[in-house]
Amino acid sequence: MAATKDPRPCSIADTLALVGEKYSLLVLREVCLGNGRFDQLVRNIGAPRDVLAARLRRLVDAGVLTRRPYSERPQRFEYRPTRAGLELEPVLLTLMAWGDRHLRADGERPMVLEHSCGRALVPVVTCGCCGEPVRHEDLTARPQAPGWTVAGPEAA
Repeated sequence: MAATKDPRPCSIADTLALVGEKYSLLVLREVCLGNGRFDQLVRNIGAPRDVLAARLRRLVDAGVLTRRPYSERPQRFEYRPTRAGLELEPVLLTLMAWGDRHLRADGERPMVLEHSCGRALVPVVTCGCCGEPVRHEDLTARPQAPGWTVAGPEAA
């Protein structure tokens, strides 16, 4: 197998480069909960102010959040998710559900999200074509990047 200096081209890696930094997904959690003011974010996330400001700038520049003034004197802004930001909400929901199942030995959930049906949300990933729940054993990987197979780079 040929050695390569570059890792596998991957949308997961590209997404993590944007939102995988510490605090980025927590910013998105808070903004999706409606807590988009800087002081709320500092309090609810526990991030240092300078780090939080950098994360917010990056998420705004990437089109994940928008920044909107809510006060002129002093000038203050609140952050809201864009369509792209809202498309990350299912990621947050599945991460939360995984943490509730695997990291909470006491079974106590720190947050419950109620669906419009009146019940606690249990997120499930489904196929957008057939509507069936996605299971690992039903997936087949088909690499599209030239020179790559499921196992890694093709032999030269």
